[in-house]
This record gives sequence, structure tokens and C-alpha cells, in this order.
Amino acid sequence: MFSELITYLIQNPIALYCVVGIFSLCIGSFLNVVIYRTPKMMEQEWRTDCTLFLHPEQPIIDETKITLSKPASTCPKCHTPIRWYQNIPVISWISLKGKCGSCHNPISIRYPCIELLTAVCALIVVAVFGPTLQMLFGLVLTYMLIALTFIDFDTQLLPDRYTLPLAALGLGINSYAIYVSPTASIWGYLLGFLCLWTVYYAFKLITGKEGMGYGDFKLLAALGAWMGPLMLPLIVLLSSFVGAIIGIILLKVRKENQPFAFGPYIAIAGWIAFLWGEQIMKIYLGQA
Repeated sequence: MFSELITYLIQNPIALYCVVGIFSLCIGSFLNVVIYRTPKMMEQEWRTDCTLFLHPEQPIIDETKITLSKPASTCPKCHTPIRWYQNIPVISWISLKGKCGSCHNPISIRYPCIELLTAVCALIVVAVFGPTLQMLFGLVLTYMLIALTFIDFDTQLLPDRYTLPLAALGLGINSYAIYVSPTASIWGYLLGFLCLWTVYYAFKLITGKEGMGYGDFKLLAALGAWMGPLMLPLIVLLSSFVGAIIGIILLKVRKENQPFAFGPYIAIAGWIAFLWGEQIMKIYLGQA
């Protein structure tokens, strides 16, 4: 039955686009949970570890452990549980007119936007790779990069629980040369980490300040594991270009200095390089 479904999707592009699009809308809804809860989970774990370290004799206050599945989603204002029919991607937000069904507290438009973004990016991956194994793993990379982008944008954090498995997955799939050779994947990982670490360390020696976090190194290393070392210069260049543009826009909108997260721009640049890196390099070399 499952093999017949796969064969049908391979032979019918429209059906493939529909299935991936609907599935990715649901994944986008889940990514909203990941983006919102992961920093809270990390904060709860840090608080517990600090209490154990500073006051090992003090009993830990029993508090509800936050996970990606528990506690159930509720309205942050009235704490009314969100029913399944109120959690349908995009449709529920539109039907509720962007407000809680109980207290009518506004629901951020970012939630349906992330769902739509996830679906659109997934469909682009399908368009680029077609019904292949590269497409399947490309969808996983896309989902992970969207989650990391918004977590870092909100908190200036790139959690190891996501960057390290992403790197491991890149090394694992490329042991079968899905995107690049195993050797290129390994060197991409190593040079990806060392590239930004060198910049970080030089900046710290010169200024005495830390210019970026280790999460940025790990994210670039993960992208290197997926795409190999030859894409790293393009990713760094694109991330600087995208970061400069968006940074200027944010400064105009916010009109105040705030911490600058570089991770989202590495993720955006990495996704662009993943899909069109070879074409961009050919165009550049052809014009050089």
C-alpha cells in the first residue's frame, strides 16, 4: 500500500505538490510550537541545573516539565485549551479572525505566516529536486532551518539539540554521497566550524569582546556537512549580504540598537546555496 502511494506520487507531480504542501502546513504548525517552547525548555533546564549546583541540599520545586508535547496548548491570556479544530494551519487563524475563540485576545499573525512559509519553501524544494531522495532530506533541512532561524531571531540562541543532530544527519546521508562525497562532507563540517571560529577568536583578541556565539559556528559546520567546503564561501558571502540588508531594515523599524543575531542569515544563505548554489557559482565564474 505504501509503495503504491509512493509510486503514485512519483508519477503524478500535482498530487506530490498537494501532499507536500498540506504536510508542510502541518509541520509549520508544529514548528510554531518548537520555536515558542524550545527556549522555555532550555530556561527550565538551566534553572534546574543552577539550583542543583548552587543549592544541592535544597529540594527542587516540583513544576510542570515543559516539552514539545506537554502541557497542552492554551491561550496565553485566558488559559483556555486550544481545541483541535482551532489548530488547523492557517484556516483556523482566518476563521477565528486572528483572535482567541474564548477571550478574543489577538493571536499573532506570525503563526500562520510561519505555516505558509514552511509550505512555500517545501514546494520550492520539490520543484528543484523532484521526487527524489534528495528532496526528502532537503525538506528535513528546510524545516530545521526555519525553526533555527526564528529561535535565533527571538532569543539569539541556536540550540545544540538541533544544530548538532543536523550536522550528524548531513554527515550520515553524505556517507552515501547523497549531495556531496563523504570526504567533502567531513571537510565541510570541519572548515565550516573553523571558518567562523577564526573570525570570532581574532575579533576577541582585537576588541576583547565576543562578536558571535558558538551556535553560529555549529550551524555553518552543519551546512558544510550537507553541502561540502566549496559552498562555504558562498554561504558566508550571502549571509553577510542578507544580514546587511535586513539589519538596516530592522534598525529603521526598531529605531534602537538591539543584539544582532547572525544565525538567521546563515540559515537563509545556506538554504539558498543548498538549492541554487551551483548555478550562482557558475554565473559568477562565467562573469569573472
